[in-house]
Amino acid sequence: MPFDLKNKRVVVTGGAGFMGRFVCEKVAQRGAAEVIVPRRVDFDLTTESAVERLYATAKPDVVIHLAAEVGGIGANRDNPGRYFYANMAMALHLIEHARRVGLPKFVQVGTICAYPKHTPVPFKESDLWDGYPEETNAPYGVAKKAAMVMLDAYQRQYGLSGAYLLPVNLYGPWDNFDLHTSHVIPALIRKCVEARDSGQDHIECWGTGSASREFLYVEDAAEGVVRATEVLDEPVPVNLGTNMEITIKDLVELIVKLTGFQGEIRWDSTKPDGQPRRCLDVSRAAERLDWKAHVGFEDGLKRTIAWYEEHRDAVVSGGGRA
Repeated sequence: MPFDLKNKRVVVTGGAGFMGRFVCEKVAQRGAAEVIVPRRVDFDLTTESAVERLYATAKPDVVIHLAAEVGGIGANRDNPGRYFYANMAMALHLIEHARRVGLPKFVQVGTICAYPKHTPVPFKESDLWDGYPEETNAPYGVAKKAAMVMLDAYQRQYGLSGAYLLPVNLYGPWDNFDLHTSHVIPALIRKCVEARDSGQDHIECWGTGSASREFLYVEDAAEGVVRATEVLDEPVPVNLGTNMEITIKDLVELIVKLTGFQGEIRWDSTKPDGQPRRCLDVSRAAERLDWKAHVGFEDGLKRTIAWYEEHRDAVVSGGGRA
């Protein structure tokens, strides 16, 4: 059944984060009575007592769970235990207490990192269990995939209505531009702009550039999440993407061009490439959500670069975020 967000109380975990701020805006535009964003300083969602207190004080009609602990390849490699525990604990406590209070709807945002390392391209939702994820992403990806299993089990046994989404790598304004913990696009934008302005003669990039990725503009992703909240009532996995694949080499060259960096690109092949290819089949999103991405890739990159240039001082002083 359609779920009308008008006059509803909506908790958005991670609502102050990158995608979260856009989800909150769109939920408010749908007429929600209140959008509650739990702050980590007040609610450590990895602890059960904090989650119990959140449900008691917020009294939500729906929870959209976006909060995650994750980074780029380097951060994922350095923090496998931390990322597995944090993401698993948050999902366990939030879904269990949704059951206890009789929550009408729970929306879980997963990750493309849950897919097996050698999934045929384009990735179909039916491929999720056909192998083990790429090693540096596995702890994070498996924890997020376990949340889908939990949601499915809780719907079958307890009737908890839910939705489960698998977005590709996101990019756009308000992303994390910290060079150690960010994903590839914000890291490259910052690296190229700083190299351009300091007169460096080269930038260094990880791997060989042969791996390919698909990227989704953050506002398109947020609209997909809100659409799923409104129309999905079972946690079948649904991909959110563009079905457009680009190699990291081509991505770097495009960002170099758009930022105006004039130097050389050097590849450090001793560093990992990550999963060889990522590109999603998004036919289920079109069928089930009546959703598709609207922002073209180069246009989205231009918007993101312009935002970074405008907010650069705040980003640098804020540890990667404005």
